[in-house]
Amino acid sequence: MWNSFLQEIQFGNIKSLARCISYIENEVEGYELFMQNLPFNNVPVVGITGPPGAGKSTLVDALIGLLVGVNKKVAVLCVDPSSPFNLGALLGDRVRMSRWYNDSNVFIRSLATRGSLGGLNPKIIEIADVVKAAKFDYVIIETVGVGQSEIEIAGLADVTVVTIVPEAGDEIQTMKAGVMEIADIFVVNKADRPGANTFVKNLMLMLAPAFSNRTTKIEVIKTIASNNEGIESVFAAIEKIIVENKLNDRKVWLLTEKVFHLLQKERMKAISKLYLKNEIEKESNNFNMYRFVKKMEKLPLHNSI
Repeated sequence: MWNSFLQEIQFGNIKSLARCISYIENEVEGYELFMQNLPFNNVPVVGITGPPGAGKSTLVDALIGLLVGVNKKVAVLCVDPSSPFNLGALLGDRVRMSRWYNDSNVFIRSLATRGSLGGLNPKIIEIADVVKAAKFDYVIIETVGVGQSEIEIAGLADVTVVTIVPEAGDEIQTMKAGVMEIADIFVVNKADRPGANTFVKNLMLMLAPAFSNRTTKIEVIKTIASNNEGIESVFAAIEKIIVENKLNDRKVWLLTEKVFHLLQKERMKAISKLYLKNEIEKESNNFNMYRFVKKMEKLPLHNSI
């Protein structure tokens, strides 16, 4: 089964790609060896993040239209909230991209967060690499929009676009520095609303301290994605950053983040919550969580821990 997947995916078999993603999500036996045999692909990954209601899906839809218009192939991974019943994706935002489902140059896949707190799917690194093997020109990842924890996208995407709206003044004021710093591009969507120009000026002032720690300026671009206004400027800014990243060590740091995340997941596989529960129950009423953690750290990792 796995032996034929890679060849079929590289030849553009979308059904095989979709099936392979499902198998990886569910950790079907053999998926790890399949991932080890994937060839390296330098396909750029664009992360679209931001709070709910900012127009992320509409922006992605407009970017798809622009890319398809210049004969580019694009894959879109849309991370949705999980159903509380079956952990599947709720698919709510996909209606905004429904016109592309039958386009041979576009692949759209909804993924559930499956309880992940970072606004992403637990297998998003592996899934993104499989999609890149299908020889798309761009991979776009849209996060669920859960707020501060979306900094995880910065460890996955070559370019991170944070989408906000003019009414987000209070949200910007309370944003942690981490969220501000992950953005390569700020898109102020729905810029036809009152106060958009003032909001952009204030945002630029807030971003000024972050410029001192960066070699490139953070772009702030106004869009009305529903009318395709400003989309070309967004894409031009994305392309500029992709080129710049090839000339510095950002790519190496990006790979470092991915490797660290994967190693972290592998080490945690050896830890069983049931084992921890049983060990905690053995402790006296004078339980100290921090002493207990230190004791667990000294134990050798194996399947029963």
